[in-house]
Amino acid sequence: MVDKIVIDTSVFISALIGPTGPSRELIRQCLQGKYQPLMGNTLICEYEAASPRHRILERCGAVMSISQRTFIYYTWRPNLKDKADNHLIELAIAGNASIIATNNLKDFNNTELLFPQLTIIKPEELLRRT
Repeated sequence: MVDKIVIDTSVFISALIGPTGPSRELIRQCLQGKYQPLMGNTLICEYEAASPRHRILERCGAVMSISQRTFIYYTWRPNLKDKADNHLIELAIAGNASIIATNNLKDFNNTELLFPQLTIIKPEELLRRT
């Protein structure tokens, strides 16, 4: 069984910019089928907005092609510190993901709703576990 994962924009852009590192390795493992990335409308828009350079945007295709398109029909509104990140938890819940990979753990602290089945973790910590 492949773990479903939501990849925060911070991880995605870091992986596209740097030729090595934990974010890049996590994307590589997704491309190899170890994880099944989920993609929603808001996350696609974030990726595109954060990668205005044409060269980076061209690299997005591989990840997009293996991502499972997931529609959010119910908004949970966990009321995160950075409200713009609420959609990541909603995407994970809608797609039955067990992991959100992010470089910004502090943005997910003190949520009003708890989802015990969901692990929010930095790429390097996730890679150490496997």
